[in-house]
Amino acid sequence: MLRRLVARAFWRVSPWTLSTAPAPDRPTVLVGAPHTSNWDFVLMLGITWRLDMDVRWLGKDGLFAGWRGPLMRALGGIPVDRSDAGRVVDEVVKRVRTGEVFGLVVTPDGTRGGHARWKSGFYRIAREAGMPVTLGYVDRTTMTTGLGPTIELTGDVTADMDRIRAFYADKAGFRPERRVEPRLREETRRA
Repeated sequence: MLRRLVARAFWRVSPWTLSTAPAPDRPTVLVGAPHTSNWDFVLMLGITWRLDMDVRWLGKDGLFAGWRGPLMRALGGIPVDRSDAGRVVDEVVKRVRTGEVFGLVVTPDGTRGGHARWKSGFYRIAREAGMPVTLGYVDRTTMTTGLGPTIELTGDVTADMDRIRAFYADKAGFRPERRVEPRLREETRRA
């Protein structure tokens, strides 16, 4: 209840417009893209709290150091050890299979720039856990943010990513110069 009130107040004063599809009615991998600024985190909380979604999100383990750890965990954070990032896929799949219900927010374009392609963890988690993917977005050019469609992945990486690229084609992110094209390493290997 408190989160919804905070979110309602946030959207009243925010220069951003919440333009969103309804929240999915089952566990989902929620893609947050383009991830170009720390403000994306605030917008993500505003979106999910307004839609009354229970979410978890993946963050680099350094965010959970010291006094920030309890706060980040209370906000739904799951620390990721970058030296063994593949292990997080197994951990998240295990949580889903035990019946834990949540939306998992993943920013596949990584750490706000410096990458040539998206990381594939979101895709692997969704496929292994049998979860759909909900496309969340931030678009500075229209000052809108929210959730787009929820899609089922087919296992055809290129075809699935073509659908994802089509959705994000006109989304610029908070800092457009840091936007990364939605493309996975697995696509370039097959080409």
